[in-house]
Amino acid sequence: VQLVESGGGLVQPGGSLRLSCAASGSIFSIKSMGWYRQALGKQRELVGSITSGGRTNYADSVKGRFTISRDNAKNTVYLQMNNLKPEDTAVYYCQLTQIVLDYWGQGTQVTVSS
Repeated sequence: VQLVESGGGLVQPGGSLRLSCAASGSIFSIKSMGWYRQALGKQRELVGSITSGGRTNYADSVKGRFTISRDNAKNTVYLQMNNLKPEDTAVYYCQLTQIVLDYWGQGTQVTVSS
């Protein structure tokens, strides 16, 4: 399974970005897909996830600002990020769980700065 992320970049505080993650390869039973992030010097943390049934879960720090969605036909997950803050600066990683195995993308940098 391969995960390819896109959509990161530099944005001013209060701005928006949309991340995409397309999964390919031996995909047959995705349990969930999600986004994690890791800021410099910090541990990787969950941003949000979505199950195959559409149930979502978010970190408290992004609730009301970020929205995760999924296109099952395209095996793609999206992260719409609004009202971005400097503390959202991190490398964002796509994650997929298939049965009991986890797969990770290579990460995409999001920098929020004026």
